[in-house]
Amino acid sequence: MTNPTVASLVDRSNRLGRDPKNTNYAGGNTSAKGTEVDPVTGEAVELVWVKGSGGDLGTLTEGGLAVLRLDRMRALTNVYPGVEREDEMVAAFDYCLHGKGGAAPSIDTAMHGLVDAAHVDHLHPDSGIAIATAADGQALTKEIFGDRVVWVPWRRPGFQLGLDIAAIKEANPQAVGCILGGHGITAWGETSEESERNSLWIIDTAAAYIAEHSKPEPFGAPLEGYAALPGAERRAKAAAIAPTIRGLASTDKPMVGHFTDSPEVLDFLASAEHPRLAALGTSCPDHFLRTKVKPMLLDLPATASIEDTIARLKELHGPYREDYQAYYDRNAVSTGSSSEWPAIRGADPLIVLVPGVGMFSFGKDKQTARVAGEFYVNAINVMRGAEGLSTYAPIDEAEKFRIEYWALEEAKLQRMPKPKPLATRIALVTGAASGIGKAIATKLAAEGACVVIADLSLEKAQAAAAEIGGTDVAVGVQVDVSDETAVQAMVDATVLAFGGVDLVVNNAGLSLSKTLLETTVADWDLQHDVMAKGSFLVSRTAAKVLIEQGLGGDIVYISSKNSVFAGPNNIAYSAVKADQAHQVRLLAAELGEHGIKVNGVNPDGVVQGSGIFAGGWGAQRAAVYGVDESELGKFYAQRTLLKQEVLPEHCAQAVFVLCSPELSRTTGLHIPVDSGVAAAFLR
Repeated sequence: MTNPTVASLVDRSNRLGRDPKNTNYAGGNTSAKGTEVDPVTGEAVELVWVKGSGGDLGTLTEGGLAVLRLDRMRALTNVYPGVEREDEMVAAFDYCLHGKGGAAPSIDTAMHGLVDAAHVDHLHPDSGIAIATAADGQALTKEIFGDRVVWVPWRRPGFQLGLDIAAIKEANPQAVGCILGGHGITAWGETSEESERNSLWIIDTAAAYIAEHSKPEPFGAPLEGYAALPGAERRAKAAAIAPTIRGLASTDKPMVGHFTDSPEVLDFLASAEHPRLAALGTSCPDHFLRTKVKPMLLDLPATASIEDTIARLKELHGPYREDYQAYYDRNAVSTGSSSEWPAIRGADPLIVLVPGVGMFSFGKDKQTARVAGEFYVNAINVMRGAEGLSTYAPIDEAEKFRIEYWALEEAKLQRMPKPKPLATRIALVTGAASGIGKAIATKLAAEGACVVIADLSLEKAQAAAAEIGGTDVAVGVQVDVSDETAVQAMVDATVLAFGGVDLVVNNAGLSLSKTLLETTVADWDLQHDVMAKGSFLVSRTAAKVLIEQGLGGDIVYISSKNSVFAGPNNIAYSAVKADQAHQVRLLAAELGEHGIKVNGVNPDGVVQGSGIFAGGWGAQRAAVYGVDESELGKFYAQRTLLKQEVLPEHCAQAVFVLCSPELSRTTGLHIPVDSGVAAAFLR
């Protein structure tokens, strides 16, 4: 049975963490103190349960709590070696764990264990950080909260900060919490309800004060030419420049992107003070750990052409990298020995701001990229609050560097699981709501790719995407691949969803089984429009993105053994599959100089789950071969060398292999997935 203290802690954490006004994703931590029976002694023992390292309050479960003996944790004050060696205390927490200890204790564990209160909340609300980063934050804290909230000067999270807050609470018994300079808030209470109530009171009181006392234009007057472009124009420009930006952001290592054109971002970039504020960077440790110390900012108005915008972004990238390298070198050397710090993690921007268009954020996966963007919106809100009341004054760059390259942060990164083979890759699969296409999309997502499922039916595409995962993994879009405008819209949707595209699978298709004399011009045109013309349009449109990114890529055609095998009553379908097969060779020859591989998969008779077979093709082919439609898969299997039916998953595995690192030097190849049809052997 769950301890009631733990249950109330989890409930409180979830309520606080689910509301973005209280804290950012994975930001902050909560705790509760109580007793349990020690199974060794049979006696009650005092414990502290605190959110573990890397967890998220909004989704916290009991398993995400670290559990420590309170007496042993507080005894650490007797061996604390001082602020210069406080990082050693994190390892000491392991000697305080109760039983198996639950999750790994975070750096903030000391704050929760040392503060003399049964329940403690440490949060990163925009309103609280706005006060914490105001130049006169200490005076504002007193003016806003009186003596109920105490100012704590900036100190890096750790054991000493826990001691500081504990001492402040003891010296101020009337206080319900504190503002942590440059960082966030901490509140406490003797019950879970009281702690939550005090946290919300601090957050809401700060927000109300900012709303009432802020100057009208915290970011300065509007800049002429920098206002947000109209919605459709804005997103079209974003799609046009996204491949360039992703390529720049992926210079050191491939990144997945996220696009944000929220009012907060657009208003910030339309105001006179945005260059000064962007250069100051973020302040809260959670923010700049995700966003880097500052963004790359385009210094052109919204009215600049796409060509000029792209050219200027490329010009700005080099100086941004040089500036970040200088920041690293300057601060690593200032400590006395650069060898003490982890190697630079890359000099590319994680946040790129484009006036009139919006923000592009990047990370190792979609969730990380999205959260980075959310954090920068938090930072904008913080700047607005601080500038509205005073002047935004974040912590200095030396402190930012000490946290960004903190050995404890590096250790956290090293503990992360090894990336999957297709991590950071963005896949676009046509005809992916069923059959082979859906199996391919599912396989690519399972191997780490972000996937766009394109299909003639938007409803089916979105349903298939939902089965694969949330929008951080897969999204569904509608497309008629024979329509040039629709194909462009599909590719635009892909780059806006994930930043770009790396892996394109031309799978959309249909078939009509008729003799030569029965095949009409309409039959011929329909199949050639969807598969020959459609593959051409998809490949051409996607290739523009692939080339502009400069990251290489893969295009895979799902052709057919019919591209080389002459079967009866199949003139239009087999001819168009031969067309697709030769497109593979032609594009492999043309796109190789850009590092783009083009390959094909030749299946045979994939009956199960097939939209084509379910749409009448199965009945037609069964009639041709004189078998019952329900037996068609088995019939196809018996005519092969392996005597085994081909399933959609087998085609998906072939696509994965073609796009995996193991076949990085293979292009222009067709892989048969037909259980062995000798007549279709490639010559």
